[in-house]
Amino acid sequence: MITATVFQFFGDNTSLLLDQCVWTLKMFGAAFGIAVLIAVPLGVWLGHIHRGAFLAINISNVGRALPSLAVIAIGLTIFGLGFLNVMIALVILAVPVILTNAYVAVDGVDSDLTEAARGMGMTGLQTLWRVELPIALPLLFAGMRTAALYVVATTPLAALAGADGGLGDVIANQASYRFVGVVTASLLISLLAFAIDGLFALLQRSATPRSLRGRRGIEAKGSVLEAT
Repeated sequence: MITATVFQFFGDNTSLLLDQCVWTLKMFGAAFGIAVLIAVPLGVWLGHIHRGAFLAINISNVGRALPSLAVIAIGLTIFGLGFLNVMIALVILAVPVILTNAYVAVDGVDSDLTEAARGMGMTGLQTLWRVELPIALPLLFAGMRTAALYVVATTPLAALAGADGGLGDVIANQASYRFVGVVTASLLISLLAFAIDGLFALLQRSATPRSLRGRRGIEAKGSVLEAT
């Protein structure tokens, strides 16, 4: 019964729901892109110089301990209502996961390989680019995959911070869209999360050398929760 009602609601409000999906993806893309630009270079460099374990691990712990709603509430006093406040909160949510995985991925590369590269005359940057990064990519993508799920699943909170748009707006506005609207928007968020997870799973698999596929499950190893 509820399934038929959901399909009917989607059919009656297709344009609205698609627009809100696009808005949600824009929010996701902005926050996730900024988090990657911040966390990946920092994590990779710290892993390359084998320093900063305390920084990387503790940033991850702090990031996981901060409730998203609390970050948004604090941001309201600084940035006010709207897109910017929620985007910053999502960046804060994503950076620790990506940073820690990037650090662990590069720092964990076999030292014999890096020493051999240096023995062949490679500079530090050449060793990082040609040896460490190719081996670290699977775990690096695993962290990005986890962070992507966190971000897309948290975007509905934008409605609580006054952002104008997104599927969260449909979920929060039950008076206008009724229960069926809440269910439909929630299902769409879930579908977006599955789609993004599937995309990053493919990217992670393509970045994993064939010799490593299936060995101890790099994907399961990739979670920052296990790394810490």
